[in-house]
Amino acid sequence: MSSPTSDATTARGGTRPLAEQIESTYERIGVTGAHKQIVFMILLGVFFDALEQNAVGITGPILRESWGLDASSIGFLNTMTFTATALGRIATGLIVDRFGRRNMLTVNLIVFAVGSLICAFAPSYALLAAGRFIVGFGLGGEIAVAVIMMAEFFSAKHRGTAVGLINVTAAGLGNMLAPAFGILVFTLFDGPDKWRWLFGLLFLPALLVLWFRRYVPETPRYLAATGQIDKCNEVLNRLATGKLAGKVAAHEQYIVGAQETTAATGSNAGSWKQVFSKKLLPRTVMLVIAVGMSYAAQISMLTLMPMILVSLGYAVNTSLWFTLLMQTGSLLGALTASVVANRFPRKLVLTLAAILGCGSGLAIAFLGSNIVFVLIFGVIFNYSIIVLNTTIWLFAPEQYPTRVRGFGTSIILAAGSLSGGLFPLVAGAVFDAGGIGAMFSVMAGLFVVLAVSIRFVPETFGKPLQEDDNAIYGH
Repeated sequence: MSSPTSDATTARGGTRPLAEQIESTYERIGVTGAHKQIVFMILLGVFFDALEQNAVGITGPILRESWGLDASSIGFLNTMTFTATALGRIATGLIVDRFGRRNMLTVNLIVFAVGSLICAFAPSYALLAAGRFIVGFGLGGEIAVAVIMMAEFFSAKHRGTAVGLINVTAAGLGNMLAPAFGILVFTLFDGPDKWRWLFGLLFLPALLVLWFRRYVPETPRYLAATGQIDKCNEVLNRLATGKLAGKVAAHEQYIVGAQETTAATGSNAGSWKQVFSKKLLPRTVMLVIAVGMSYAAQISMLTLMPMILVSLGYAVNTSLWFTLLMQTGSLLGALTASVVANRFPRKLVLTLAAILGCGSGLAIAFLGSNIVFVLIFGVIFNYSIIVLNTTIWLFAPEQYPTRVRGFGTSIILAAGSLSGGLFPLVAGAVFDAGGIGAMFSVMAGLFVVLAVSIRFVPETFGKPLQEDDNAIYGH
């Protein structure tokens, strides 16, 4: 069996490209206990992020009753959250490409926790909106770093499942259990201010996640791409032995310096501009359009559905139970996307999910007077959305080399957040003017635009992540 060092060099004594070295090392190491610990520590934070993302929709009916807010005011809280999420993702993308992925996991979680406390104790609507902005900023950065790190810690064979687990946890379990969390809080704490308890209780898990995450290392791909070969090999040895803490006895040289590494000495100043280069800009624009459509549908559904059900005459808790039932589709969609990610091309999965989403949206539009059909097609609608979002989350980091992967991926995720923050205002206005039929007819059209846009993005299925700036997938 060849040694790790010999595997990193060619038969003629040259150095293999970093992409090949890291991919072959990951394939040889496989998935160890250290990988599983990293996944758990990242997903633990993602789960509570998902609960926070649903907080406005859950507390909306209570805020409307206790503070006399109208639908526009509640929608604005969501707009503040997701506009800040977009800004947080862009800022985080710039930072993680320059200073690394690991530290931003902690920073974003602290910002998120502070925002939760401000919301819990907000004496006025203005301060509540400010708190939601702070929450959104931390929330956006958290998800962006999670997607990038999960993509960079695994080989092509396991990458789809790893990134897919983020949405299994967030859009699946998180979105599905968020209404149950609201029901539990509103059952334990009564009165006009019971919504404060929901925001306040989300602060406590953040402290737990901070404690666990101190063991998460920097990704080997980032370390190698910035010339930190010794640190890269140290992390790879930890992954190979399954030990994230303490000393590692063995220290094998899995990665040796490559030509493209010498150009990256730890400073990536100006590299973010490459995202807007002639080669990368078209795919960035098309994925921005695609994710904008899917997030617009998802966040409109999350934000407005409890209020729509209440307006149809159902009690708050009944509406939350119905919402929970429809969110089972999110969990099924995330699980499906994780499984098919290693078996089918990205563009095929996106196209089929878009067709299903469009059909279920039209079904709700024309059969919305019957609650049974709303629930059935609501499950399918959410299923389609999460298959789309999960696949886009996987597709995005595969489009960029390591030195700009953070910024490129963050732009795409930020576009989704911005769309999710703004479109519920449009969807709410359409609902007020034309009811559930008009609203879901408009949302069905979003899937058509998505299906067209992804046709112009290069397929990446089964290919390793690129480490250098030149070996980018062609059309």
